[in-house]
Amino acid sequence: MKFSTRAIHAGQDADPTTGATIVPIYQTSTYTQTGIGEHRGYDYSRTVNPTRTALEQQLASLDDATYCSAFASGMAATSAVLNLLSSGDHVVVGDDLYGGTYRLFSKVLTRYGLTFSYVDMTDLDAVRAAVRPETKLFWLETPTNPLLKLADIAAISSLRRPGQIVAVDNTFATPYLQSPIALGADFAVYSTTKYIGGHSDAIGGAVVTNDAALAEVVKFHQNAVGGVPGPLDAWLVMRGAKTLALRMREHSRNAQEVAEYLAGRDDVSAVYYPGLTSHPQHDLAKRQMRLFGGMVSMTLRGPEARVYAFAKETKLFSLAESLGGVESLLCHPARMTHGSIPKEERDRRGVTEGLLRLSVGIEDPDDLIDDLRHALDATLALALY
Repeated sequence: MKFSTRAIHAGQDADPTTGATIVPIYQTSTYTQTGIGEHRGYDYSRTVNPTRTALEQQLASLDDATYCSAFASGMAATSAVLNLLSSGDHVVVGDDLYGGTYRLFSKVLTRYGLTFSYVDMTDLDAVRAAVRPETKLFWLETPTNPLLKLADIAAISSLRRPGQIVAVDNTFATPYLQSPIALGADFAVYSTTKYIGGHSDAIGGAVVTNDAALAEVVKFHQNAVGGVPGPLDAWLVMRGAKTLALRMREHSRNAQEVAEYLAGRDDVSAVYYPGLTSHPQHDLAKRQMRLFGGMVSMTLRGPEARVYAFAKETKLFSLAESLGGVESLLCHPARMTHGSIPKEERDRRGVTEGLLRLSVGIEDPDDLIDDLRHALDATLALALY
């Protein structure tokens, strides 16, 4: 079966008791057993729940993989992968990544004896140079958040030595646009809050793999640590994933038009989008991704005051955290998603006060461009040339 068919059918057989076509929300914490040690595969919903089982089978299928563990958030999913490591282990990480991931790595996991090297993942020589004898994990975001840089998943996976793991945060691309496991990675990791859920109404995460041994360890930590989604959130993410292919085509089409419009504005100093031929990794994006995604970042010309004024002028682009919903969102990474990164480090990476991140929704692209045009023109007097 192809992607869209699997999204609707994988793990989602009719309910055997009632014949319900849609998987029920099994809103229960426990299950009646017929005898001591005798049950129907379900004993306690932290460990396993039928709604979550259906979601996990669906998401594994979308990555052409065998195993999936669903979590209560993307950060819980990230933590589960890092739980594979032990004190003294070393991680090679991309230097442009989500602020919440940086916070977990730098403020929490370093206290447990893990070490991290932040490198430009677009530079394979830099990745090679960062590897140490104690390196156990390569952590990739591609495209990155918020500068939309790409890492060559296949090339970095080929650097892996026995005992080392490659994990790809595939949240921006989704399994519809990019297949990390097919490209050689051990894990695809998601915040299903974003595009997979797709409607800004549920929080969730997922870890997908084809490696049975790694899957068993992740599943153990899923149960032992307990960061699992409730059945309603699992059901909402599963429902959203059914239309992932349709939505990602629209997100990508709209984002391409928005990026091309912004690239033609003299008062926008930089536009970051893999679908632009000016993007440094555009050729890699064409090889590695099926489409270029719905995220666009830009840097406005002018002082910080222009960024604040611009954020008040948009009507369709709502100023809000998160991304990947059907509605368009606007984010100021330096003060929002990446505020946990020290300013000097943000500036060094290019996450400046003038940077704005757009999650381009599936509204009509002409309306979205008109909204951006209005906000840009309304703040044009603040631009510095």
